[in-house]
Parts: sequence; structure tokens; C-alpha cells
Amino acid sequence: MKNRTWLISWIGAADLECAEDKRGSDLGPIATALCGVKRYDRVYLLTNYDFDRSKGYCTWLEAVSKYESSAIDLYSVDLTSPIDYGDIYTQVSSNLQQAGLPRDDVELTFHVSPGTPAMAAIWIILSKTRFPAKLIQTSREKGVESVDFFLDLASDFLPEYLQRSGERVRRLSDAAQLSTPEFEKIIHQSQLVTDLISLARRISVYEVPVLILGETGTGKELFAEAIHAASPRSGQPFVAVNCGAIAPELANSELFGHKKGAFTGATADRKGHFLEASGGTLFLDEVGDLPLDTQVRLLRALQSQEITPMGQSKPIKINTRILAATHRDLAADVAAGRFREDLFHRLAVGILQLPPLRERTGDVELLTHHFLASINADSAGRPEAQNKTITPAALKLLQSHTWPGNIRELYHTLLRAVIWSAGPDVSDHDIHAAMLPVARTAGQNQFPLLSDGFELQERLDDVARNLIAQALQQSGQRKSAAAQLLGFANHQTLANWMKRLGMNSETSQN
Repeated sequence: MKNRTWLISWIGAADLECAEDKRGSDLGPIATALCGVKRYDRVYLLTNYDFDRSKGYCTWLEAVSKYESSAIDLYSVDLTSPIDYGDIYTQVSSNLQQAGLPRDDVELTFHVSPGTPAMAAIWIILSKTRFPAKLIQTSREKGVESVDFFLDLASDFLPEYLQRSGERVRRLSDAAQLSTPEFEKIIHQSQLVTDLISLARRISVYEVPVLILGETGTGKELFAEAIHAASPRSGQPFVAVNCGAIAPELANSELFGHKKGAFTGATADRKGHFLEASGGTLFLDEVGDLPLDTQVRLLRALQSQEITPMGQSKPIKINTRILAATHRDLAADVAAGRFREDLFHRLAVGILQLPPLRERTGDVELLTHHFLASINADSAGRPEAQNKTITPAALKLLQSHTWPGNIRELYHTLLRAVIWSAGPDVSDHDIHAAMLPVARTAGQNQFPLLSDGFELQERLDDVARNLIAQALQQSGQRKSAAAQLLGFANHQTLANWMKRLGMNSETSQN
């Protein structure tokens, strides 16, 4: 099967001026390339100019080059600056990834002539690394030319690196192993967390947004605080905001501020959290709960490094690093339209996926002893307090639990057990009594420990009733649709199950 060919290019000032008849008979770099012998299956154009002006250029380009409009795509890219190498690299990489590139069935060609020298440099870097591509350039004198730039990063530069003195390499290695005190609050012994801390240390020194993912109670804010403390912004404010606790109608005001009189109840100016964290770090916990209109404003703030308070027309430049966290499945939210895909890619420049406690080998015992020592220290000196120890049976029970609430649940369970235990020892009975009967999420163990009198069939029937009720609710009480959700052959099979389980099926529709 023949591969498809794509030409990818920025639209430059010369291209626009040619389309606007400001350069006589000159066609400009892109049109010159498309009017040559080589024909492309798709022309993929990026612009940081006015979008309507760029659309007008595309209409002119179709007429001049005889390409169908369906073959020419235009994407607006909001650059901080056309000479900001880092921003150009990030924006272009993100855009091409969203287009599904690189692909085995697509041959890429980057046009390096349009745009700034910084834009051309990024095409060269990307063509030799993440997005293998051919390079072309155009000129009035020579027309279209291939750019022969033979470079193998590994073979050209790795030997030079390996020839550096052993002392230099050892110094770099030793520096990488130095303990970072900012992360010492993250109590662990599991390799999973050790690797995450190593990654977080590296991320902390870069001025990039970070997205921290993980279940509730896994320590997302603790990681955010450590990243801030280990960053060049450590002496500046760290402002933590729980986005899930903000009323949707107040989200824009809370984050970006407002002017007096901007809306009913705005009796005074408000700075907003972005300005409160200026020069430092803004931690947006549960960022997945932000309403869509606030997501648009947040995306703009990340792209342009400026915000516009409500009731104000003039934007304000900001210098705030964003760390964000969520327990939600953002990929599913993006697919469902609940979270903007472009914002997701903007936030996830640095990304940390925190493991649940049940996957952290050895950490339950370590955290238990750490928390117990802390609880004992907090209560020391009080007449009614006792210095508590934990029995082997109690520790074994803690280690066998799945901890759906993770570290936070472990701490509060242990605290309750310490308070409720009558003697100096925290027993397994104390721990069992301190565990809350919280509903478990799918995939977690939602059954109590086995004991005398346990009836397996009764428990299975309870599970079946719950699943059938859930299927009926999801299907709008339509038995045929519910049966399909449950994997039954037809609605009659569902009716038979409901009858056996003593469930009322008269109100359900077929």
C-alpha cells in the first residue's frame, strides 16, 4: 500500500502578502512548493496570524495551486512569541501529536522557508527526532530544493559525551543521587514511589505545567508542595485551590479575579488566585471539576501568560506556574466532551501518575509506624493519653486491606483505633472496629471478612440485585436494553432472574 504524503508548514508573512497582491507576481514559499512537480495528498498549515486572514490565504492558495479545499487544512497556533524556541517546540509537537503523527502510512515533509528562523530550527530538530520527515526550502532563484541535513544525534554526539572525563561523569552522577529534602515528607520504601520522586525532582526545575493523576488520598498535594519547594520558585507563594469546592458560577472570579460591579454581589475588587500566586505556584486540585467556560480561560492563561479579570477589558500579564491534579479519568472526560482536549495537552507537559496504596509494596507497614509515632507525639503529655504500640495481628490486618481511600484512609483508621483502644496496644479488633463501611468502587474488594454464618449464595444474590437495578437505571427501565447491558440473550431471561431474586419487574418496560 502506497504511503500518503503530507506537506507541513507555517504560513509566513511573505505567503500572506503574495495572496494579498503585495508582491507582484511572486507566489511565496508555500505556493511555489505546491506548484512544483511534487504533489501532496495533504497540506497541513499552521498559522500564528489572524485566522480569518489565514483562511483567505488558503482560498487563494487553492486557486493558484489547483489543490482541492479538502486537501488543505489550517490550524491556528497561539504562540507566546514567534522567536520563543521552547514554546514553538511545545506547540508544534502537541499539534502534530493530536493529528496522530507520526504514522507508518504517512511520509512527512516540513517546509522550512516560511516563518521565523526559530520556526525553521524547530522543524529541523523535529525532523531528526520525534517526527521523522524530509525537509524542503524554496527561493525565487532556485524554486523548490531538498534540504540535505544529514544528522544522527546518537552517532554524532554520543561518542563525544562518552569521551568526557570520568571525574565529570561521576560528578554528574553523584549530583543526581543527592537527597532532596523537599521530598522527605513522602514516606515510602516502594520502588514505584522512589521512581516517581526521581521524576518529580527533574520536573521541578523546569518552568512547565504538571498534571498529577491518582486516586483520592494518594498524596497529590504533597507531591505538588514538594515540586514547588524544589523549584526555582520555592521562595514565592504556593496557593492550593480545590476546584471541586468552587461553585461553578464563581469559578472565573475565584481564579482570575473581578472588578467591583462586574456582577451582582461583586462589591469590591478581587485579585483572584492567579495573581495571589504571582511569581510562585498555583496548585489546582481536582482540575477536572472546572466548568467548560473556566477551562477556556485557563487554556488562554497557559497559552498567553495573561488573564483578564471579570469586568475588565485589558488583560494582565502573569508569572504563575500551574500544577494541577485530579482523581478523574481525564482521557474519558475528554472523549465525553467534559474536559477540553487542548487544555489536557497543555497541562500534561509534565505528568505524574501516583499509584494507589495497595500497589505500594511495603509502604503500609512503614506508613503505619510513621503515623503511629506522629499520633503518639501529638498526644504526649496529656493525662489521658497512652503511648500506643500496634500488635502483629493488627499490622497484618492493615496490610491485608485494599485501602480504597489510600493513605488518607489508613491514617484516619489508625487514629480512630488509637483513640478507641482501651489499653496500650492497638489490636486487630481495634483496627476492625475503626474501619468505616465505605462503598467500594468497581474493581475493589467490597466484601467483609469471612466469618461464621456467611452465606455465599445470599451474597451473590445481593450482587445480582444491585447489578440488575443499575442496568435498569442506566437503560431508563427498559428491560430489553438492560438485558443487553447484562449480557442476557433477551428480556425474558432478565425477567426470570428478577422473579427468582424477588424483584418487582412490573414497572419495567420492554
